Amino acid sequence: MEEKTTSIWMNGKLIPWDDAKIHILTHTLHYGSGAFEGMRFYKTKEGSAIFRLREHVGRLFKSFSVFKTIIPFSNIQIEQAIIQTVKDNLEDCKGQGYIRPIVFHGHSGYSTMGLDPTKSPVNIAIVVWPWGTLFGEKPVKVKISPYIRLHPKSVKVDAKICGYYVNSILASLEAKESGFDEAVLLDYKGNVAEGPGENIFIVKNKKILTPPLGNILPGITRDSIITIARDLGYTVEEKNLSVEELLDADEVFFSGTAAEVHPIAQVNDKIISKGKPGKITEKIKNTFLDIVKGKNEKYKEWLAYV
Repeated sequence: MEEKTTSIWMNGKLIPWDDAKIHILTHTLHYGSGAFEGMRFYKTKEGSAIFRLREHVGRLFKSFSVFKTIIPFSNIQIEQAIIQTVKDNLEDCKGQGYIRPIVFHGHSGYSTMGLDPTKSPVNIAIVVWPWGTLFGEKPVKVKISPYIRLHPKSVKVDAKICGYYVNSILASLEAKESGFDEAVLLDYKGNVAEGPGENIFIVKNKKILTPPLGNILPGITRDSIITIARDLGYTVEEKNLSVEELLDADEVFFSGTAAEVHPIAQVNDKIISKGKPGKITEKIKNTFLDIVKGKNEKYKEWLAYV
């Protein structure tokens, strides 16, 4: 049975799921010249709410700007379009789910099928669907990947670009073929970077450490976790992390829109925290889930109610 929700927002209007189609000569299909976001909306006592909507839309616009082409809508228009799309699919999603806005270069005939995206029209779509936790309930086992995170002199590493995720696909597939749940990529200097679609944190002696910006995606969940952890009284340091520090950590966890906050029980052959979620990881995870479900008034500005 085909999985689908009621509607998709595309270039300014909601259309039925089955009508959201693109041409085979869509530039982004061939060259990866698009940008996307992932965000979630959650049930709260005041209705469904999107987590950090403004920040996600801001990053979408910033990411797409690398192509020197203009999104034909404003940030506010896209925020409102996302809210509209969630509302239209709210019943299908039973009040909570995942949101995927994507901006992509379309086609205007075969004459524009070179690498230059500026000759192709800009399209934007917003898709909403129900989605549970990425990794389920159990802590995950990860493998340090033979593939490295994209070099900062090869691409704009702080942009969330469609084509970049070939790097993530290769790393994730290799890890799963080796019997692990996910990969961890190093940067070009051999330091810990991130997961294929997640940022990474370690805990050592009750201090929380995470790789600095520069070789990683500036995750919005990552930013939220840093704020939450500091508000809880923990010391958080953004620093280069060696493989040795990762393997020697007391606790390790992923963060991300899809992953939320998820404990890592094993890195390569090394068992972390006796294979169980660490106490600090659990504290941060529970606090995060309370926030996204509207149970913590202190962070209410992070929620956009639909």
